[in-house]
Amino acid sequence: MTLVLVAHGTRDPAGAEVVEEIASLVRARLGGVPVRVAYADVRRPDVTSVLSSVRGPAVVVPAFLAAGYHVRVDIPAQVEASGHPDVVVADPIGPALAPAVLARLHEAGYRPGDSVVLAAAGSSDARALADVRAVADALARRVGPVAVGYAATASPRVPEVVGRAPGRVAVASWLLAPGLFHRAVAASGADVVAAPIGAHPRVVEAVLLRYYEARCFRGVA
Repeated sequence: MTLVLVAHGTRDPAGAEVVEEIASLVRARLGGVPVRVAYADVRRPDVTSVLSSVRGPAVVVPAFLAAGYHVRVDIPAQVEASGHPDVVVADPIGPALAPAVLARLHEAGYRPGDSVVLAAAGSSDARALADVRAVADALARRVGPVAVGYAATASPRVPEVVGRAPGRVAVASWLLAPGLFHRAVAASGADVVAAPIGAHPRVVEAVLLRYYEARCFRGVA
């Protein structure tokens, strides 16, 4: 059963390299299972074109951190447009990745006592914003109070939150890969800015979990 890993898409080549690295690590864990990469926006190939070339059943795993518009609307629409008769769309991978965010924050030089800001891409979907708040709450159990800022779409924006935070400020990145959003976060004026989550082992595990869950669903549906 082919796994189609779907990322948001970015014009930044470094972002595409991260997605390909995640796919390669997942491929190695799955042995002979085909793993294909598709993008919901900006880059090609899109989900429709990838699924059109897949023979046999497929699982689409959104490599997204929250269930926003792309996950709820764009990806299902592209799946439908492909005409593929046997596709299961898994849940996004985000909820399992809070430990990876904490790891990247420590790698960047976080110190106990720093004011912590969780930087997310932003969304017009209230459910996606609630997902971000849930991650901030999980992070707060390890580092103390965590404010939330957004790179786009939602407010408050990251520089605004960083500017009003007391003392030394460390930004945790709720972004999967480098690109426009992370460049905006890096320019926020914080003392410490963590790298995007990237091809962290937790990401690989989350993709595998969603794939196996979807296969089980197909088996009983």
